[in-house]
Amino acid sequence: MAILIVDDDPVQCRLLEAMLQKFGYEALVRDNGEAALALVCGADGARIDCVILDLVMPDLDGLGVLARLRDAGVKVPVIVQTAHGGIDNVVSAMRAGAVDFVVKPVGAERLHVSLRNALNTSALEGEIARWKHSRAGTLGFADVITKSANMAAVIRIAEKAAASAIPVLIAGESGVGKELIARAIHGSSARRTKPFVAVNCGAMPENLVESILFGHEKGSFTGATERHTGKFVEASGGTLFLDEVGELPAAAQVKLLRAIQEGEVEPVGARRPVKVDVRIMSATNRDLIADVKTGRFREDLFYRLHVFPITVPPLRERPADIPALARHFLARFAAEEGKRIRMIAPEAVRLLAAYPWPGNIRQLENALFRAVVLADGDTLSPAELPQIAAQLAAHGDGRADPPAEIAGEDERDCSVLPIEVAPLQPEVQFAKTAAGGAPRSDSLPLLDAVGEVRPLDQIEAELIRFAVAHYRGQMSEVARRLRIGRSTLYRKLESLGLQGDAAEPGGEAVAAERQGRKIA
Repeated sequence: MAILIVDDDPVQCRLLEAMLQKFGYEALVRDNGEAALALVCGADGARIDCVILDLVMPDLDGLGVLARLRDAGVKVPVIVQTAHGGIDNVVSAMRAGAVDFVVKPVGAERLHVSLRNALNTSALEGEIARWKHSRAGTLGFADVITKSANMAAVIRIAEKAAASAIPVLIAGESGVGKELIARAIHGSSARRTKPFVAVNCGAMPENLVESILFGHEKGSFTGATERHTGKFVEASGGTLFLDEVGELPAAAQVKLLRAIQEGEVEPVGARRPVKVDVRIMSATNRDLIADVKTGRFREDLFYRLHVFPITVPPLRERPADIPALARHFLARFAAEEGKRIRMIAPEAVRLLAAYPWPGNIRQLENALFRAVVLADGDTLSPAELPQIAAQLAAHGDGRADPPAEIAGEDERDCSVLPIEVAPLQPEVQFAKTAAGGAPRSDSLPLLDAVGEVRPLDQIEAELIRFAVAHYRGQMSEVARRLRIGRSTLYRKLESLGLQGDAAEPGGEAVAAERQGRKIA
C-alpha cells in the first residue's frame, strides 16, 4: 500500500520514509502542497491509500491542502503532523477533514497505530459507500476492487461502453463478477438514475420465461390472477441485465430477438404490444459461438447481443486482486459478525495466494466468511482455512510458487487492513562454500529438519559467519555491510561463540584483530 508523505523538511521526510518502509508500506514523498495535490488528484491518485501531511509549509500549507482535497471530493485519509501541537491546530485540522493528528517528532509505534486506524476507517467507509451505491443502483467503476493489470484493461473497455447505449455481452466463468461490471457500466452511464433490472435466465421455469420477461394480462392463463408488467417494462428507461442468457429456451429467444429489434414487447394475453426503451446487457459463462454452431442458440440473436463483448478474466489470472478482495471481505464480514479481527497471519495470506480458486471471487468470499465465523481471536490463521489448506495439501506438500504478479514481495505488516502478500517460499536463498563450511550464496534455510522455524540466534550466527568469511576477516567491512557498529559486531561474535578459529576463512584475521583490540 502506498503512503504519501508531504513535508518541506527533508530530514523529517527521510525519517518517515524509513518508518513506513519498516512497516512494509510503499512511501512516496512530495515537498510541497501543490505537488501533493497534483499526485493525489491525478491519474495515479487511486494508488494512494493514506497521506501524512505537514501543517506548516510555505506557499500552500496543510490546511489549504485539506480544503482543496475536500473541494475535489478526494476521500483519501489524511494524518496531519506539526511541531506545534496546540488545541487550535488540532481542531482546525479535524474540521478540515483530517482523521488523526500527530506531533513531531512522532514515534514509530504512535505512527503505526495512527496509520492502521486511518486505513481501517477508510476501508469501512468504503464498504459502507459501496453498500449504499449497490442499494441505490449507482455502483461505479471506483467500486470495483482490483489491483490487477488484466482487470484494469477490462475496466477501460467497460468505461467506453458506459459512454454509449450499445448492447454489451459480458463473458466469463461463474463467480468472476460479471454482474458487478454490468452494474458499474449502468452506474456510470446516462441511465444511472433509471432502473437496473437483473434477470437470471437459467433460474426461470421454462413455461414462465415469456411471462417473466414480457409480462401477462390477468386471466391470460391458469393462475394469472393479477396483471404482471414483466421485466422489460420494469426496466424501461434503464438497463435490463440478462444473466446466463445462453440458458434461454428457443421460444423465448425468438421473442427476445423481436423485443430488441422493435423496441416493444407483447405481454401474454395482451391485445397490442407495449413500447419499451431498454438498454440490453447480457452475461454468459457458456461458449455462445459453439452453441450457435450446434443450433442451441440463435445466430441472429447472438449478433444482436454480441455487439460490444467484454471478457472478465478468472481470479487465477489476476492474483494481485486476492489481497485486496480478502481485505474487502474481511472488513465486511468482521463488521457483520461483530468480530475484532486485527491481523491476518502471513501463512493465511500464502494459502489464499497459492490457491487457484476454481469458483473465483464467489468462492473466495465464502471462504473468508467461513474463516471470520471460525476465528476466535484477533488473528486470522490457516486454522480458519482448513478446506483451502487441505486442497492445497492434496496436490502436493501445501506449498506453491508465488504467482508472477506478486512474486518477490517483501513480507509486510499482516494487519487485516491493510493486507499485503507475503512471499510464498519459506526460505531465503544463499549458497554454501565448496568446503561445506560457512554459507557462501546459495542456501540459508529458515526451517529446521522437522519443518519448524529455526531460532533467530542460529540464523544470525550463520549470517555473521558468512559475512566474516565473505569479506576475509575485514571486520570494518563486515560491520559496515551488516549495518552495525564494530563493537556490536565483536560483542555478537563473543556471545554467539564465533571465535574465528583458523579453520574458517578469515579466522586468523579475526583473531588478530580481536587480539589487537584487547591489547590496545
